[in-house]
Amino acid sequence: MFYRLSGVYHTDYVSDSRIYGVPADRNMAAFCLIIGLAAPFIIPSLYLNSYMLPWLIWTAAALGLNLVTGWAGQLHLGYAAVMAVGAYSAIHAVRFGVPWEIALIIGGLAAAVIGSLFAFAALRVKGLYLALTTLAMQFIMDWVLTHSAAISGGSHASLQAPTLALLGQQITSDTGYYYVAFGWCLLVTIFMLNLKRTGLGRALVAVREKDYAAAILGVNSFYYKILAFATSSFIAGVSGALLVATFFFLAAPEQFSVNVSIQVLAMVIVGGLSSIIGSYFGVALILLVPGLVNSAVASISQGLGVQIGVETLAHIPNAIYGALIVIILLIEPLGLGKLYGNVRDYLMVWPFDQIRK
Repeated sequence: MFYRLSGVYHTDYVSDSRIYGVPADRNMAAFCLIIGLAAPFIIPSLYLNSYMLPWLIWTAAALGLNLVTGWAGQLHLGYAAVMAVGAYSAIHAVRFGVPWEIALIIGGLAAAVIGSLFAFAALRVKGLYLALTTLAMQFIMDWVLTHSAAISGGSHASLQAPTLALLGQQITSDTGYYYVAFGWCLLVTIFMLNLKRTGLGRALVAVREKDYAAAILGVNSFYYKILAFATSSFIAGVSGALLVATFFFLAAPEQFSVNVSIQVLAMVIVGGLSSIIGSYFGVALILLVPGLVNSAVASISQGLGVQIGVETLAHIPNAIYGALIVIILLIEPLGLGKLYGNVRDYLMVWPFDQIRK
C-alpha cells in the first residue's frame, strides 16, 4: 500500500486540520521540494531556463487565477491584463530607482487596484456575462498598451527590463533566476494550501456555490468578491513582473494579449478548478507538452524516413496536443487534479478493494 492509513489517528483539531494528513502526502511533498531545490544541479541549464522556470512562474499565475475562478467561482477572461499591469508597473518603478523588492510589491498592488475594477463588474453580473465583461476589460488594456508609448513604448516597441537585483545582489545566472521563480511559486502554493482551511477559503466557496445563500448565512459576498479579485490580481501582478524579469527580460504588448488570458484559463480548467496540484499539471500540459509533441513528431518522422513538409509538421503537433486535451477532459471532466485524486483514492485501499464478500 502506498498510502498507509493504519496508525493514523486524529485525536485533536490540530492534527485533523493538517495540510497533509496522510504520511504519504507529506513524503511526496518533501520529495518534490527536495527535487525543486536540487533541480539546478541535476537538470541542464537549457532545460532549466526553457522549461522549469516558466513552468514555475505560470503555475504561480494559474494558482492566482484558480483563487478567483476555482474558489470564488468568478469567470475571469482578463487575467493577462492584470499581469501586464504588474509587469509594467514594476519595470517603471525600477527605472525610477526603486529597489526590485519594493517594485515587485508595487506591481502587485497596482495589479490589485486594477483587478478590483473587475470585481465591481462581478457584483452586477455573473457567469458568461461576467466573462464577457472581463474580456472587454482585457481588450481595453490591450488598446492602452498598444497606444500608450509612455507606458509600453508603443505597439511595435518593447520595454527593456532592468537587471533583477534582490537584497542588493544582482541576479544574472540561470540558477539565480530559477530559485527566484521557485521561491515565488512555493510561497503562492503555501498560501493556497492554507487558504483551503481558513474562514476566508470557506467564505469564498460559499460565494461560489450560491452568493444569495451565503449572504443569508452572514457572508458578505460584496467584500469577498472584491477580496478574491484583489488577491488574485496581486499574485498575477507579481508573477507578470517576475516573468518579465527572469524569462522575457523585456515587456511587450503581445506577451499579455487576450490569447494569454485564454491560455491561463485553459491551464486552470484542464488542471482542475480549486485544485492546487491540478494547476501544476495543467500548466505543464498547456505550456510544456506542445514542445515535447513537436520534438517527438519530428524524431519519429526522421526515424521512419518520412518526409513531412514544414507546414504540416507545424500543424500535426497542434492536432495531437488538442486531441490530448479532449481525451483528458472526456476521461475526467474535473481535470488532471481530480484524475490524480482518483488514483490516490484507489491506492488508499489497494489491495483490499479486491476483496469481495
